[in-house]
Amino acid sequence: MSADPIAIKSIHHVEIWAGNAKQAAYFYRKAFGFSQLAYAGLETGLEDRTSYCLAENKVRLVVSSPLASGGPMGKFLDQHGDGVRDIAFLVEDADAAFAEAVARGAKPFSEPRDRSDENGTVRHAAIHTYGNVVHSLISMKDYEGCFLPGYRLQEIPEEGFGFRVIDHIVGNVEEGKMEYWREWYENVLGWHQHLSFDDKDISTEFTALRSKVMSNEKGNIRFPINEPAKGKKKSQIEEYLDFNEGPGSQHLALLTPDIISTVTKLRAAGVEFLEVPQTYYESLNDRVGTIDEDIATLAKLGILVDRDDQGYLLQLFTKPVEDRPTLFFEIIQRKGSNSFGKGNFQALFESIEREQANRGTL
Repeated sequence: MSADPIAIKSIHHVEIWAGNAKQAAYFYRKAFGFSQLAYAGLETGLEDRTSYCLAENKVRLVVSSPLASGGPMGKFLDQHGDGVRDIAFLVEDADAAFAEAVARGAKPFSEPRDRSDENGTVRHAAIHTYGNVVHSLISMKDYEGCFLPGYRLQEIPEEGFGFRVIDHIVGNVEEGKMEYWREWYENVLGWHQHLSFDDKDISTEFTALRSKVMSNEKGNIRFPINEPAKGKKKSQIEEYLDFNEGPGSQHLALLTPDIISTVTKLRAAGVEFLEVPQTYYESLNDRVGTIDEDIATLAKLGILVDRDDQGYLLQLFTKPVEDRPTLFFEIIQRKGSNSFGKGNFQALFESIEREQANRGTL
């Protein structure tokens, strides 16, 4: 049996269904520095939705909105609010990938079909994953367009904040379901468990969670899967599940080679981040050893640092990017470390709990 039975090359794009795609696209351009690449809507022959493709380097986000009430998009938005609908994979052969995934236990969402326009053809299929999230399987036949068939080039350039690629995407599932979805990614996609954290690793006085990180064979796609663990009060995972009304993608981690520059630009653009007490930085050198960055600068920007046996990483988490406390973003820079900031879990969770307390949901 192949070690990579679905032959996934990369994350092709992530699609967010939003109440107003035009405003969401503007937000991601101005707040996150993404350039608009392409547009699809009434003018391109779509009758049910409008979509904008935003990009920087290998990060591609699509924001889409329905053009009428009801229908799958309307029902999704009514239940979840703005959120991730599709984590799309680029594969060698969409037909073969779909057939193999279904044979291994995936629930089909859409059968393989051609999507074509004047720029050529791609092959597209999709399968269900946790909650109302799907995985599209996309293979290129002879396509030479700007993004995908049905889109037209509509560029609105922005300066860019330094994002290179999607580092990982975190899914939140119900208590008792983490192991089910670990096995699903292992059995259906042929992935392996990269890391795991239990409630002793990720807990405070009040809340806790468990997490298992799944990765494809090449290691370029990593999906942590979180579930709540018993605690004295409601955890961030329980809060997410309540307001999302079910499982879903909690956050996207965007990789940058210079987190100080990126976060400085994000803060100047008005992006709000979780606040870390200044006491976190008083013993930073003792915890992580020598680092290249100036600690005073990290403290000013609120950037966290953690080290493993391969190196260290720097990370920071936005507040939710919409009114429901659901979807947010992580900004991450890796300097050798291939982990997820285990040493920061305590400080991160306490920051999240302060925000929960402010919302009255702790």
